[in-house]
Amino acid sequence: MLPSSPAPRFLLLALVLACAASRVSSSGLRFAHLDRVRELQQSERRPPAEQVDAVAGLLARLLPSHSASFEFRVISTEQCGGKACFIINNHPSFDGEGTPEILILGVSGVEISAGLHWYLKHYCAAHISWAKTGGAQLSSVPYPGSLPHVPAGGVLIRRPVDWNYYQNAVTSSYSFAWYDWERWEKEIDWMALQGVNLPLAFTGQEAIWQKVFQRYNISKSDLDDFFGGPAFLSWSRMANMHGWGGPLPQTWLDDQLTLQKKILSRMYAFGMSPVLPAFSGNIPAALKSKFPSARVTHLGDWFTVDSNPRWCCTYLLDASDPLFVEIGKSFIEEQIKEYGRTSHVYNCDTFDENTPPLSDPNYISSLGAATFRGMQSGDDEAIWLMQGWLFTYDPFWEPPQMKALLHSVPVGRMIVLDLYAEVKPVWINSDQFYGVPYIWKVIYPFSSRNHLVSFFYL
Repeated sequence: MLPSSPAPRFLLLALVLACAASRVSSSGLRFAHLDRVRELQQSERRPPAEQVDAVAGLLARLLPSHSASFEFRVISTEQCGGKACFIINNHPSFDGEGTPEILILGVSGVEISAGLHWYLKHYCAAHISWAKTGGAQLSSVPYPGSLPHVPAGGVLIRRPVDWNYYQNAVTSSYSFAWYDWERWEKEIDWMALQGVNLPLAFTGQEAIWQKVFQRYNISKSDLDDFFGGPAFLSWSRMANMHGWGGPLPQTWLDDQLTLQKKILSRMYAFGMSPVLPAFSGNIPAALKSKFPSARVTHLGDWFTVDSNPRWCCTYLLDASDPLFVEIGKSFIEEQIKEYGRTSHVYNCDTFDENTPPLSDPNYISSLGAATFRGMQSGDDEAIWLMQGWLFTYDPFWEPPQMKALLHSVPVGRMIVLDLYAEVKPVWINSDQFYGVPYIWKVIYPFSSRNHLVSFFYL
């Protein structure tokens, strides 16, 4: 049995994925579906050889001089005591420069990558960060053939939680809208090295929406007034505004979809579980004119230029309208068709900095239930991952309204992100989200200029 080392420092912040560790276990019957989806994600991972190739490619980009110094292997969770882990050993076949010196085992490509980072940090005094916060500082790594040995019994680090989430919905416009594949490749490498296995994957969704809305006779010109420009897409996606900074040329939509496929392919190659978007009820104005009998609400202004209706006051499809679940289902199915697979976790935020038109808990509950039915209709295993920023931002959300939204979905089919928990933790004042599983998160740093480093936790 390998000795267990102290908690891994490569994972930066604590995460709580339960109502309270001492009261409710995420592996208990109450959250059985979370366990089922985790098992599905494990069974649907890419083959071990592909995950090993992904880590080898990362090493070649990060430290090409040491490509032959490490060997990587995927192992089962049983070899980790039933948990995800990585194990670092001295390579038994090392006989000099040019042969592997260190053997890193892990249950996925992410675990192996995190093990590589752990070794470089703790045994070689290396530091790996974003480019603007130091970048990869690797000059302290000894030459091939002289890497430090680990203890004879090896080093075993178990992952304390199953999912490590990364990003924020607005990062797409603060930073990612300007990333090409070369920059995305670096970002995904960073994720893997930090042990991130549940990243947001929002790139290219406008091309998917275009395909879905075409079924409802909504044209490209109709959507020009709906999609925002690249720097404002996050807020048009969340129904805060529409059209500002647009229109988006078709070439851009197509290129972003191609980029998303590369992003997803690499995330899956590492064994990650990308989080895809879902339908929140936000619709283009054209849908209202194409379906005049549809029940639609006109939302209020959100910090929009002069409160100009050209940009502000988006349209929300009522949850009671049959189109709501139908569109939600179509969007999930179109993504699965386009990308070839899913991780079964979807992010959706209906009232992010938008106050609901009604405070009636029944209305709020019906909207939440319809949102989830749209996801589940397209993917029976769906889990709704919802940002909890609305509870921090808007005093509208009193306990009856919070409970109505959180309990509109079967317990264990929604996870809430306590988005600003290091400053304004919601879990403290909501009886830990009234029994709904949640993730403790941190914003680092909180500025519009550097939001690309948004959120990560363990």
